[in-house]
Amino acid sequence: MKKLFMVLAFAGLSMATMAQDADPVEKYSVATNSFWSNWFIQVGADWNAWYSQEEHGLNLSNSPIKKFRSNPGVSVALGKWFTPGLGLRTKVQGIWGKTVTDADNAGNGNKYWLANEQVMFNLSNMLCGYNPSRVWNFVPFAGLAVGRSMTYNKYAMGFSAGILNQFYVGKKVALNVELGWNSMSSDMDGKAGKLARHRGWDNRDNNLYGEVGLTFNLGKASWDKTPDVDAIKALSQSQIDALNAQLNDANAEIARLKDMLANQKPVESKSVKEYVTTPVSVFFNIGKSVVASKKDLVNVEALAKYAKDNNTNLLVTGYADSKTGTPAFNQTLSERRANTVADALVNMGVDRDKIQTTGKGGVNELSPVSYNRRATVQVAE
Repeated sequence: MKKLFMVLAFAGLSMATMAQDADPVEKYSVATNSFWSNWFIQVGADWNAWYSQEEHGLNLSNSPIKKFRSNPGVSVALGKWFTPGLGLRTKVQGIWGKTVTDADNAGNGNKYWLANEQVMFNLSNMLCGYNPSRVWNFVPFAGLAVGRSMTYNKYAMGFSAGILNQFYVGKKVALNVELGWNSMSSDMDGKAGKLARHRGWDNRDNNLYGEVGLTFNLGKASWDKTPDVDAIKALSQSQIDALNAQLNDANAEIARLKDMLANQKPVESKSVKEYVTTPVSVFFNIGKSVVASKKDLVNVEALAKYAKDNNTNLLVTGYADSKTGTPAFNQTLSERRANTVADALVNMGVDRDKIQTTGKGGVNELSPVSYNRRATVQVAE
């Protein structure tokens, strides 16, 4: 049982490191990737130690670095993640092992291989939410194994379990630190079981290993966020409401222009002097600084002619409606509208030095609200 406690100690050591992943992660659902996405290959070098069924009762040292029970090894694996938290891999490892029957068998080698089919659980993604920028992933695994002693030409069945820590050094490359346990039937080391009456750990050939290696992700290695249907619906409805509001404003503007055209009379030269005392309005569409209708400039032309003939100054004042936009945005928009009309006056022949511009920001002086999206021109006092 002491050897089993060693395995649990290895697992506890890795579990303790989970507290280091303190980055706040927004949990969200991910879309299913195609079959060819999220594959990976792994290569590694390990130090493996064998605890044989035959050593039961011999009181041998449990140290995994003792020469009579340990050797280096290598591994290679191919796997796929089906979700951010669940994956499968096929892993082959081995080559150099030891058959442990006493403390003096340091040269008693056992060349072997183990093939494992393992289920992997990425607890970092399962518990903390998927995060494509996460550097460290904590991945327990478990599976079934088949092995062969090439030295003694014997086969064995068993199971495996362990913990894989992955530290990503790039989008598709991770450094692996893995601790694992392969529990095989008693002839894996080439020796026939003689203590079959014992159960559990003492009735099997156990292989503990520590491994360092690399993971290489193949193809697409990330997961896309699934669309938030409720958010899309809310956004679509807000866009529809905004379009309806713009349509209503446009209809109001059309009605205003029709009424203006229906009641417009030619401007007689003798009445211009009285006309210029009233500000002339030029209207704009919501959020725009381009004149909505060139027809609004008809009366501005008369005012420009008066200013040129009488060498007078003109004042152009820009406005925005206070119902939409922030105060800062409306202030800037009102100034742009004033400058647009001032540029039109210059094109009509008015000296730019004779034109003053100012912006009043968002106001709510006129009804409907679209009438506040304007600029006025009048003779400066």
